[in-house]
Amino acid sequence: MSANINTMPGRKKRVALVVANSAQSTQTGWPIGFWWAEVTHPYWTFTEKGYEVAIFSPTGGTLTADGYSDPEDASGYSAHDFLSLGFKKSAVHAALLENTAPISKIKVEDFDAIFLAGGQSPMYTFIDNQELHALFASFYEAGKVAAAICHATCILLKTRSSDDKLLVEGKTWTGFADAEEAYADQFVGMRIQPFWIESEARNIAGTQYINGGLFRPFAIRDGHLITGQQQFSGAAAAELVIEALGV
Repeated sequence: MSANINTMPGRKKRVALVVANSAQSTQTGWPIGFWWAEVTHPYWTFTEKGYEVAIFSPTGGTLTADGYSDPEDASGYSAHDFLSLGFKKSAVHAALLENTAPISKIKVEDFDAIFLAGGQSPMYTFIDNQELHALFASFYEAGKVAAAICHATCILLKTRSSDDKLLVEGKTWTGFADAEEAYADQFVGMRIQPFWIESEARNIAGTQYINGGLFRPFAIRDGHLITGQQQFSGAAAAELVIEALGV
């Protein structure tokens, strides 16, 4: 039996970073996956602090990024993202997204926090994934930090605690905003997402969804639940995780 990490003196903090598997959008027909900056920017923030980060995905295996998030994509949409470019070009780091372990291998007692990265895929692969919902709730109920950013926050529309209440009941949180969805739809000329997180959140009684403005870095901490608004909020959310862990 492995020791509980909370009893090990001088140990590094550990974060389970969950990244979406590949899927296909029924809205656009595009292949979809994770968003580069939502993996690389939190990863950099944590590792620069001396944390250990282990990358998982719901079903395991090699992961694929959303095209617009790729700093080398012909669209140039994320050409500014030198951090993701460096991660891609580093053989050591790029390998972390190959043959990822499935979330079934995550033991809550082995980590201080869980951090869910977004992208387009979570709207299909996270939203009804009861195993992922239960894992996220288990971290929260164990007093560990539970964090999600961008479209990964869609799980908060359905994740329930052991008393069958929505985890966000009585909580303030954020996620990809309706105004950002509208902007993205206009940018590509079609409806991208099957639903909008903010619209759904505002239909839930007893919870408060807020946002920090159009594509501005924004993250919020409510106890040990931490959420970030979109792809520019990964580092901000990671910094709140570090604050919550007290180190």
